[in-house]
Amino acid sequence: MEDFARISAFMLEIDRLKDVLRKTKPLAVDRPENSAEHSWQVALLATLLASNASERVDVGRVVEMLLVHDIPEIEIGDVIVYAQHDPERDKQEAAAAHALFEMLPEPQASHCFDLWLEYEQRLTAEARYAYAVDRLMPVLHNLQRNGGTWREYGISLDQVLEVNAVTGEALPEVWAQVQAQVIACFTAMDSVGGTSD
Repeated sequence: MEDFARISAFMLEIDRLKDVLRKTKPLAVDRPENSAEHSWQVALLATLLASNASERVDVGRVVEMLLVHDIPEIEIGDVIVYAQHDPERDKQEAAAAHALFEMLPEPQASHCFDLWLEYEQRLTAEARYAYAVDRLMPVLHNLQRNGGTWREYGISLDQVLEVNAVTGEALPEVWAQVQAQVIACFTAMDSVGGTSD
């Protein structure tokens, strides 16, 4: 079965996502999480919070989107969400997505690329929700690590609130609670001088 050979080759290729390290550290270990761990966790979070979304979403589509959204990082690596936007990186990511998903047979190749593109463009309720949940999980990690990578990379409260405002648009009640925790976290960090852990 030729299709299975291509699918299995793709699956073995994306195993490399486990070697793409992010900036955020998970709670259970003292190392950066990898992008595969992140994708699994945000997909689960999306299913658990879907009833709180400000727009009705197809949760299955959201999960699919979150499972493919970071695959191009295999070729271009991860960048901290607070970094300056780089249009050249956008082109590199699109080229990587195209090359990687082309390993699959049709219709799977087009399906995965279309999901990735939908996530990037954020024109649908599902894409906006997926992006919001993707932003939320690192915030939760940083809150539990007393500022974690925010302190390590010198990220300000204003940056955190601005970058993660999309979470408030998609999950207003959730973000109201999390935003209060973020402000409290920065207040606590300021009171101890913002030393890193």
